[in-house]
Amino acid sequence: MPEKSVRHTKPIPIPPVAASAKEPVLPLRINGKAYFHNGDSDMPLLWYLRDVLRLTGTKFGCGIGYCGACTVLVDGKAQRACITPVKALSGHEVTTIEGLAGNADLHPLQQAWIEEDVAQCGYCQAGQIMAAADLLRSNPHPSDEDIGKIANLCRCGTYPRIRLAIKRAADVMAKK
Repeated sequence: MPEKSVRHTKPIPIPPVAASAKEPVLPLRINGKAYFHNGDSDMPLLWYLRDVLRLTGTKFGCGIGYCGACTVLVDGKAQRACITPVKALSGHEVTTIEGLAGNADLHPLQQAWIEEDVAQCGYCQAGQIMAAADLLRSNPHPSDEDIGKIANLCRCGTYPRIRLAIKRAADVMAKK
């Protein structure tokens, strides 16, 4: 009788050190943890996060840095992961949606997103939240105009709810 094949329900993790030993080793810091990459130094951060580290909250949208679905924080500032090579990140702290809350269950923005029922399809939401985190870092009490300058796209058009969630999170963060 032939052996039954085993179907894995979760992807088998790939170690954070990948590729050949001929490549230079790049130290990276992502969500407060140290990693080393010795693969192609021009690999976009998005692919390193998703394919190597299996952090899939950061989404691929356009691949040219326009839509913002891939937004992460680099040293607290919003940056498009699809056009940022890993070699540019050595010595910098990268924060993804998975690491935004730190040790808490949810970041105030994530909680506000839930309370305001922001997500419709949800695809752009991680990038929206990361861009909002950058905005609130530099401007703890943003106006509607300030929020409107966030350049992330939402194909479902949930901008009014995004605005409400950012203001709710700003209020919560101001009380802490």
